[in-house]
Amino acid sequence: MIRNFKRTASLLGVVAAGSLALVACSESETTDGGTDAASIEGLSGTAGQLVSEGASSQQNAMDYFNIKYQEAVSGASLAYNASGSGSGRTNFVAGQVAFAGSDSPLSDDQVDPAAERCDGNEAWHLPLVIGPVAVAYNVEGVDSLNLSTETIAQIFLGEITKWNDEAIAAENEGVELPDQDISVIYRSDESGTSDNFQKFLAANTDAWTTEGQQFPQEVGSGANGSNGVATETSNVAGAITYVEAGFANQSGLGVANIDFGAGPVELNPDSVGVALENLEFLGEGHNMVVDADAMYAIDADGAYPLVLTTYEIVCSAGYDAETSAMVKDFLTVALESQDSGLEELGYIPVTGAHHERLLEAVEAIQ
Repeated sequence: MIRNFKRTASLLGVVAAGSLALVACSESETTDGGTDAASIEGLSGTAGQLVSEGASSQQNAMDYFNIKYQEAVSGASLAYNASGSGSGRTNFVAGQVAFAGSDSPLSDDQVDPAAERCDGNEAWHLPLVIGPVAVAYNVEGVDSLNLSTETIAQIFLGEITKWNDEAIAAENEGVELPDQDISVIYRSDESGTSDNFQKFLAANTDAWTTEGQQFPQEVGSGANGSNGVATETSNVAGAITYVEAGFANQSGLGVANIDFGAGPVELNPDSVGVALENLEFLGEGHNMVVDADAMYAIDADGAYPLVLTTYEIVCSAGYDAETSAMVKDFLTVALESQDSGLEELGYIPVTGAHHERLLEAVEAIQ
């Protein structure tokens, strides 16, 4: 299975230099650790620029998929603006982008306008990018840290303000914790990550009562986007944040082991895999909205259920012929690129029955 999340930085260099690498690579060559995108069958080969917008949590995955897309379809590319889930959904509904990336589904009041944007057809949620969320910290000398869900909630509520607080010390016997202020860093923009993190805290603690894509701003300081909070946390001694695992590793942050009620669980592919095996969906068919309440309440032994299932929100039908072909080509390439290269960026490649569900949905787009 997946080995670890520790080689993120090296592959991020590959992604960042993707356009240069494409000049030097032949069609038969592959990106480091990945599949041969040029050999994918069933693509229309439609050239042009596909425009998308949304969650910053999947930015590194979109960059990686774009490299593969350019390798597979000559003259095609993806322009992905990682402006945040809320902006992505808004601009999808407004018809400004071909599809949206979002860590949260369309709100109830967006469903009908989205169908109107799709020429009277349903908008589908395709949970294609799977990324665990880390509670990431920057505390010098503390290489391993255990935190219970209750303690995490108290930290982000500002009720625990020192790293050597007795509650943290009780969960980390034998660890020398500094007498240092805790600096909370939160997402300042409207964010699906904030929405899901708050749902997680509400499902697992009695202390957390707020919800939504705007994180409470009474405690700590904010930064924009996943990369922003990770960078800010790495720059502030004693800081803590919630961010996708790939960004935490990229910034060299510590990642807490979380006690969901049965002892600390390390964030790794195996523990995330246990949680994914227990996913449930709302409704049936190709519109696959994950039951977040059920997911965050998973209590299977060894499970790490603090996972983002980032949706690609697409029109089931109603695109013009060129856009439909490009959307289907790109998503097909993305599904064929669920490989070790994606894994090294901190994501969990989709496999098995879920991969087949997604392929069937992409093929059904009109």
